[in-house]
Amino acid sequence: MLTAFARAFKTPDLRKKLLFTLGIIVLFRLGAHIPVPGVSFPNVNYCMKQATQGGSGLFGLVNMFSGGALLNLTIFALGIMPYITASIILQLLTVVIPRLEALKKEGQAGTAKITQYTRYLTVALAILQGTGLVATARSGSLFPQCDKASQIIPDTSIFTTVVMVVCMTAGTALIMWLGELVTDRGIGNGMSILMFVSIAAGFPAALWQIKTQGKIADGWVNFGAVILLGLGMVALVVFVEQAQRRIPVQYAKRMIGRRSYGGTSTYIPLKVNQAGVIPVIFASSLLYIPALIVQFSGSKAGWANWISQTFVKGDHPIYIVTYFLLIVFFAFFYVAITFNPEEVADNMKKYGGFIPGIRAGRPTAEYLSYVLNRITWPGSLYLGLIALVPTVALVAFQANQNFPFGGTSILIIVGVGLETVKQIESQLQQRNYEGFLR
Repeated sequence: MLTAFARAFKTPDLRKKLLFTLGIIVLFRLGAHIPVPGVSFPNVNYCMKQATQGGSGLFGLVNMFSGGALLNLTIFALGIMPYITASIILQLLTVVIPRLEALKKEGQAGTAKITQYTRYLTVALAILQGTGLVATARSGSLFPQCDKASQIIPDTSIFTTVVMVVCMTAGTALIMWLGELVTDRGIGNGMSILMFVSIAAGFPAALWQIKTQGKIADGWVNFGAVILLGLGMVALVVFVEQAQRRIPVQYAKRMIGRRSYGGTSTYIPLKVNQAGVIPVIFASSLLYIPALIVQFSGSKAGWANWISQTFVKGDHPIYIVTYFLLIVFFAFFYVAITFNPEEVADNMKKYGGFIPGIRAGRPTAEYLSYVLNRITWPGSLYLGLIALVPTVALVAFQANQNFPFGGTSILIIVGVGLETVKQIESQLQQRNYEGFLR
């Protein structure tokens, strides 16, 4: 593998792409440590040290995607989360709005238009989330267990608030631009690479916290157990992410003039985890809503106390069951809106393709739907079990909500890593016919 890395750096154009990607990563991590104007950085550091259970479990997901920049209130505090949310919203609206669906079918021009809409929506969401984050930090709710939480933003004037929101929004726009630069001139998908870097940046601190704050007396035993658990989870995720059901497809031979077309055999790859990490993000975001309502309302009523005890900490049985069921539901929902068996069956019939033993047309669509439902069940259960690992770690190791080998983080890291390695391998094979891994 090391010789493969050496070969990759010996290829001039591939070396330029790798170095360009590394340079963008350095800039991205540098921006995650520059505080926003108007923030008292000493008070932020004090609250970060005083915080327990990760400082704020409610903002754990966004903080993980920002590489820890959210709780530090830096210019990249919002991270890549607004772009992810905007992309998911546009993807869902494409199924609902005919205009967007028509744009998607127009090819490259339509895709460029949808990308432009995604950028506009990203900026709008960044303004909304930035305003909410500044209001939360100013009220002291960002670090509820810190006595200096209300002093994080000393100046509460409107001008300071506007400057902070503008800086955070500009930071999100800059991240979006950096991601697109990596996609065009670097290696892999830019947004995925930056997401990978954000999550991986929190691994060392989280692992060290487990070593120093675990229940077991010997911290190194605790540390070793977490490493073994992480390696096992990585192996499981790689196995399931690579698993797919290949449905054979044959195309009838056609004579056009003196030439013969068709007569080839191929297959439709249906992944076991067709939905990826999207169901976990959907379920986590939905379960944050009740806690956000209680936090901003400030109510001390019985319903507010019940929600706080059930949904905020994350280890209540009702929360665990609800989280698991939501992941299973969103896995089926997302697969249903992203893979249309009828459209696939019509395209196959149009070009003379058929599944052996299945008639073309509606029987093919019904067969594809049947197979898709069968393989989505194990995929959704796998996602639910992987996502519950942080809850188990919370009890076993006294870890925080951002457990390094948690479901969302490990799914993204393994998925992005596999895709990036495949792209480097394909480019190496074009030049010397040797893969990235021997």
